[in-house]
Amino acid sequence: MTVHRVAFLVFDGVKMLDVSGPAEVFAEANTFGAHYSLCYASPSGWPVRTSIGTRLPVDVAVAEFEDVDTLVIPGGDRLVTEPIEPDLTEAVQQLNRRPRRLVSICTGSFILAAAGVLAGHRATTHWRHARLFARAYPDITVEPDSLFIEDRGVFTSAGVSAGIDLALSLVEGDHGADLARDVARSLVMFMQRPGGQSQFSAPLKVRVPHTSTLRAVTDLISAQPALKHSTDSLADIAGVSPRHLTRLFTAEFGTSPAKFVELVRLDHAKALLNAGHSVTETARAAGFGSTETLRRVFVARLGVPPGHYRARFATTHPDPQ
Repeated sequence: MTVHRVAFLVFDGVKMLDVSGPAEVFAEANTFGAHYSLCYASPSGWPVRTSIGTRLPVDVAVAEFEDVDTLVIPGGDRLVTEPIEPDLTEAVQQLNRRPRRLVSICTGSFILAAAGVLAGHRATTHWRHARLFARAYPDITVEPDSLFIEDRGVFTSAGVSAGIDLALSLVEGDHGADLARDVARSLVMFMQRPGGQSQFSAPLKVRVPHTSTLRAVTDLISAQPALKHSTDSLADIAGVSPRHLTRLFTAEFGTSPAKFVELVRLDHAKALLNAGHSVTETARAAGFGSTETLRRVFVARLGVPPGHYRARFATTHPDPQ
């Protein structure tokens, strides 16, 4: 079987799990008959210091790369707070001519974008930085809830552990579902993780509206999501017509009053489920009225029913047998 060369471009501050997670998937695949050869390179050829403080040796400098099949660009916290060094973008531009597959993990997408590789592409990144990514690179179609995306041979993944999901998908593409399933079982992971990364996102932060008319309305919704917040009742509180209130919400939040209420209730429901409340209790306390309404909103927004969400995110401890 032909050896498949996978190269990781690393740098000071690189997120360790962005490197080790996908690398473990490829290495585990080798135990089931795959033939991946892993290589690590930095622009200078010198070792790098990772996000957890460990020193990561490298095999070669970027200029010495040869015959790369898959190039992996991991992320790092500083990629969204500091200018991306020219040697990283130059490395991507240089190496992008060689591999048949280009992959970014988490905020590694910022390096690809800065190098011009993602222009006109669909892409994703860590949910926390998706808005910044979209603002900084308007020529990229950002899909913030995707765990990973492939567009014309360029793969981008969401935050950190989603790189493991992407690596498993690449193994499946190379060697088929049976071998990938063996890898997933061995690493105790999903073959296909349910839902999108919105399940892991931070609670909705309702900013203070620029329009003072809306402040009493949004404060009330956030403080008491279980009340019957109709557009008419909210318009009465704001002292405006329902039509004008809808215009104000659209201008301030890009959504209708009803959808805003739904998002606040959804956030409240996620917090209640995380705290261990039952689905029935959560539906009532968050203002959904019925478990069926709660279920419908969860499936539409998060891709999983509330019971499944609660089982996965309420605790790290398995149910007692």
